[in-house]
Amino acid sequence: MATRKPLVIIDGQLQECPAGDTLATASSEVDVVAKTNDGAGSVTIGSPVYVKANGNVDKASAAASGSRKVLGLVKDASIAASASGYIQTDGVLSATTGEWDAVTGDTGGLTPGADYFLSTTAGQLTTTPPSGSGQYVMKVGMAISTTEFEIDTDRGGVLLA
Repeated sequence: MATRKPLVIIDGQLQECPAGDTLATASSEVDVVAKTNDGAGSVTIGSPVYVKANGNVDKASAAASGSRKVLGLVKDASIAASASGYIQTDGVLSATTGEWDAVTGDTGGLTPGADYFLSTTAGQLTTTPPSGSGQYVMKVGMAISTTEFEIDTDRGGVLLA
């Protein structure tokens, strides 16, 4: 049986994988978009954001219809007001336990295995789904460790009567 070499792109050219090179690198697909923070203040890593009518982002909240559709979580350490930064829309986002505490209001980071929902407090996540009339239940993802969060947004949500 003939040995086959995988094809790779080197300097923009399709070539056989060079002798001695391997493809042992783990791969993962993570979508990240650049957006401008249209809020009055900065947004920090892990904060859920939504897309405004002008195409910019602001802190998402389960308390209002217009701000409930979570685009993703802030990937940068911080994005100042009127500045551009990166929003991660899927995959695993890593942050320190302290950074997650700032987004969840908890201590010790995320709770592994717990589902997280959009909070009624703008830019926050919670393990307790909103329960008040007129609020939206929007699952954002699940903690896979105290510092890693699997983003899996539910952009439809459920309006509570």
